[in-house]
Amino acid sequence: MTLRAYYRKECTEAGCDEAGRGCLAGPVVAAAVILDPVWNHRWLQDSKQLTARQREVVAEEIRSGAVAWAVAECSPEEIDRLNILQASLLAMHRAIEGLGMSPELLLIDGNGFRPYLGLPHVCVVGGDAKFRSIAAASILAKTVRDEKMVTWH
Repeated sequence: MTLRAYYRKECTEAGCDEAGRGCLAGPVVAAAVILDPVWNHRWLQDSKQLTARQREVVAEEIRSGAVAWAVAECSPEEIDRLNILQASLLAMHRAIEGLGMSPELLLIDGNGFRPYLGLPHVCVVGGDAKFRSIAAASILAKTVRDEKMVTWH
């Protein structure tokens, strides 16, 4: 399946996804990515479909080729205090804030989101397998979380 470059061609979109929501330990990590609609990589897809090495290669390409990107997290203590859903949403908000620019539309992987500063958003179930920007966010979130967990180990 070919990933779509955008949801609405006429605006700047940021894709958002998280990693670690179903895990028993560690932080939940979220990423937000704004891609140029022409940017692509042959391995760009849902992070769960790639090997660890492929994710690392594509993550580096995303970091160098994205218009903007940011990664943020919520600690295990925040997860315990807020619950995993609220911590995931907070991590996404932190990642969006870290972009350094304001997108006109947020593409959120999943079925729910807490609005961020009034920016319009679209929730897309399985979005990491449908949109390039969400897939890119999926890869960044997963590689950062995996690296952190290996370091902690």
